[in-house]
Amino acid sequence: MPERTFSRRNVLKTASTASLATAAAQSAPAQSAPRSGPLKIVTMYKFEPLEVDKITAASAVPLELRICNSAEEFRRELRDAEAVYGGVRGADLDFAPKLKWLQSGGAGMEGTDPKVMQSPLTITNYARTFAPGISETAIGLLLALSRGIVKYYLPQFYLKKTMAPVGTPKSAHHVELAGRTMGIVGMGGIGSAIARRAYYGLDMRIVATDAKPMPKPDYVDELHDPAYFPKMAQQVDVLVCAAPHTKITERMFNEQIFRSMKKTAYFIAMSRGKLFDENALVRALKEGWIAGAGLDVFPTEPVPPGHPIFECGNVIMSAHSSGWSPDRQVRLIDLYAENVRRYTNGLPLINVVDKEKGY
Repeated sequence: MPERTFSRRNVLKTASTASLATAAAQSAPAQSAPRSGPLKIVTMYKFEPLEVDKITAASAVPLELRICNSAEEFRRELRDAEAVYGGVRGADLDFAPKLKWLQSGGAGMEGTDPKVMQSPLTITNYARTFAPGISETAIGLLLALSRGIVKYYLPQFYLKKTMAPVGTPKSAHHVELAGRTMGIVGMGGIGSAIARRAYYGLDMRIVATDAKPMPKPDYVDELHDPAYFPKMAQQVDVLVCAAPHTKITERMFNEQIFRSMKKTAYFIAMSRGKLFDENALVRALKEGWIAGAGLDVFPTEPVPPGHPIFECGNVIMSAHSSGWSPDRQVRLIDLYAENVRRYTNGLPLINVVDKEKGY
């Protein structure tokens, strides 16, 4: 069966042609030739009937998608399953002698059982699939900070029931982003989408770091390896956290970094909360090391009641919901159906996880 064109619009509409080609080149075929036997997939995820139809129709062979209602049923069905959607525990692997492929239900892999990561399973994830909503939220948080909406106008409206201008037409109470520099840590799906929106939509200059060698996109002025991060943090007007959570990246945004930033700079955290030191961030916000922060993620979620972050008037938060939307569900199913098509035709899978790097 010839390989047909994969719908970039529905599945990876934030990915450039180059990044899609790179992802495909880095993925590995699940098997060397098209298969002829049936494929059994087990999951605890409650697919809708139309979603099941789309996934089933994508397969080149008869497909049994078994949706389990309990952990006991899941483990029973694993005995003759070749693939899992969602997640599997290390303890389950002894009951799954035929298991070859795991499609993770998320993008980050830090919560995956270490035994699973060390197994010979091929693991794919949903990297880039959540980027459209997350990048839109990042821009929304940033604008709410830079235009004084968080600090001046929301408190007026909700607490004082008034609405009066703050400052003067020439004062720095309202900041324009055009011409300013955004620094992005992590140029995966989230970082690339934010960079593109900031460059083309806000006329910002983009510098970035990433651990993977990659061609520099046209919308990025400078692209460096991670060693450049401390120097970048000192120079930028907006510092964006978009890297995956690994042992190396945990708490990389710490007191030293926040103290080195411009007092007029903003910190935007969109990937994983454990990448930043919450106590250092609170001090940075309260003591004026930085101008403000926009957070979709936090080290402890939900944020505990009474946490000092709630006392900071220069922060805006969303509840790790920036990737949510009906459109993202369409992309999830389209990508999974495409991977089922590829798997059953012996073709390279999309978003194969590098288990040594953890993403």
